[in-house]
Amino acid sequence: MSLAIRPALADDRQALSRICLLTANAGTDASDLYADPEYPGLVWSVPYLQFAPENCFVLADGQEVVGYVVGTPDTATYERRLDEAWWPVLADKYTDRTTTGASDSGVLDRIREPRYSDPGIIQAYPAHLHINLLPQAQSGGWGRRMIETELDSLRKSGAPAVHLGLSLTNDRALGFYQHLGFSEIGRGEAIWMGMDLQDKRVL
Repeated sequence: MSLAIRPALADDRQALSRICLLTANAGTDASDLYADPEYPGLVWSVPYLQFAPENCFVLADGQEVVGYVVGTPDTATYERRLDEAWWPVLADKYTDRTTTGASDSGVLDRIREPRYSDPGIIQAYPAHLHINLLPQAQSGGWGRRMIETELDSLRKSGAPAVHLGLSLTNDRALGFYQHLGFSEIGRGEAIWMGMDLQDKRVL
């Protein structure tokens, strides 16, 4: 493979949607959990292309996208933008959809009644990010490079600190983020981790 990180483009929408589906089950393929393969990407990847494009990057092997990292320097502002111009559109589009896949409700319920980040977390760590890589890209240090690219982008956007969430069962990811300098800041429906961006760099 000849891999390279580049800014994400509007044309990468389908790639972000596909990768999100193939990693939505605690980092593994969630195709059997959703009746519509686009569902997970509607929450965790695609909207960033529209509302925070300057903080979106992909890992590409030639023309094939095999990973992405997306984020926003201001989670509260991002969620307001979704309320104004994302969730209403999806609510209208999917108004007649019913839950048939095992994980459909996690997306359809969120579209109809959006969830919001913990105010305490976003006050201290206002930026956030999501990263997903396909198995063939999960080696050679590309995850670290992708995270470093995103953190640099968030710093340039003025973010003082960043947080992320990961599955309660994803022990491998927990160790990965701890190695990069993230610290656990809370647990609930996910493990929440945070990092001060002012003077810290990924090692």
